[in-house]
Amino acid sequence: MLRVALLGLLSASLAYGGEWRSLEAAARSILGPGQGVYIEAADGSVLLAQAAATPVHPASVSKVPTTLALLRKLGPEHRFLTTFAADGPIAGGTLEGDLWVQSGGDPYFVDENALLVVERLNEIGVQRVSGTLRTRGGLTFDWQSDADGARLSQVMSGRAPAAAWTAVRGLAVGADVAPAASLVAPEIQFERAANLAPPGGADSRVERVLLVHRSQPLLTLLKGLNDYSNNIFKPLADAAGGAAEVQSLARSVVPAAMQSEIVVTDGAGGDPGNRLSPRAAVKLLRALEQELAADNHALFDILPVAGIDQGTLRQRLNAPDEAGRVVGKTGTFGDYGASALIGAIATRDQGTVYFAILNHGIAVPEARRRQDRFLRALLARLPSVRWNYEPDVRAAVARAEVLITP
Repeated sequence: MLRVALLGLLSASLAYGGEWRSLEAAARSILGPGQGVYIEAADGSVLLAQAAATPVHPASVSKVPTTLALLRKLGPEHRFLTTFAADGPIAGGTLEGDLWVQSGGDPYFVDENALLVVERLNEIGVQRVSGTLRTRGGLTFDWQSDADGARLSQVMSGRAPAAAWTAVRGLAVGADVAPAASLVAPEIQFERAANLAPPGGADSRVERVLLVHRSQPLLTLLKGLNDYSNNIFKPLADAAGGAAEVQSLARSVVPAAMQSEIVVTDGAGGDPGNRLSPRAAVKLLRALEQELAADNHALFDILPVAGIDQGTLRQRLNAPDEAGRVVGKTGTFGDYGASALIGAIATRDQGTVYFAILNHGIAVPEARRRQDRFLRALLARLPSVRWNYEPDVRAAVARAEVLITP
């Protein structure tokens, strides 16, 4: 029996050897002989390497080391705080003074979150502000800098998109209270235009904290940003210590021979100086997986799953026998001829198989076509299985919360 088993293993090994040799030919013919690709098995054995040590522009794959750095520094349950305070009394529905907004760096503060805040302010009796809305801390709103709070003030004053209020009203479904009856979003009227805090902070008036908006946990926040490859990652990298710190950490988790193959000049992937090799990309992906596993999470908890999650991979590798089998991160920057796809595939007999495809000098639509065609060839050679993953389909605002202070 032992001899039969050994012969079976040998036959399987020889068969896989032939499969990988044929995949080398497929890489040359499908991706192009100078294009970078690297595939590694769960045990670290190299299954395929073509131009694997050549660093090229990785575009938004640069978000992977930034994601790792943010998790390492802040932890998956970290929440960014945005504080709302009054510098005057509240009487007859009016805050007699200014409403102060202190940003804690939340990159995901959008229309829905602003409406959630307005709803709570109305609950505690604020319908009108005799002064203005003042900001501190470099507010980001609707994915853009809103340093003076002008756009936030407009949304809070009743100019929010209808869809945003629909999402917030939907939070009451299934709760202990009935859904809000009004189809009209709540609002607060400001007597004066929004403005930055004056130099030196507040004047002699004493501020009293009214509400604290707590962002969704960092894990799901990063999942949403990675799904859509949102470039708010660039300023968000500052929360991890900046691009230099991200690069330092990224180099520390790969073998010494690969460290020079990682160059991070911004945290999102838009800067022309960013560089990454396919083999270093896989090592970074595995380091991210290890970081997640320490808190019982997996790659699909923070990166998009092809054919399942909304965003950059929703319409890719989404056939019935493909959807849910590839978790990964895209990268696209046409100006540099950069297009990338790195990720992982779960298999029945080889554990997780990791891959990185970093195209350069190819038009983006053609690069994506080649990537998908090559991955289909890879899936055909692997006994792959769907990841054990169910997407969280709730609106992002459902994972945030607003605390009313005593």
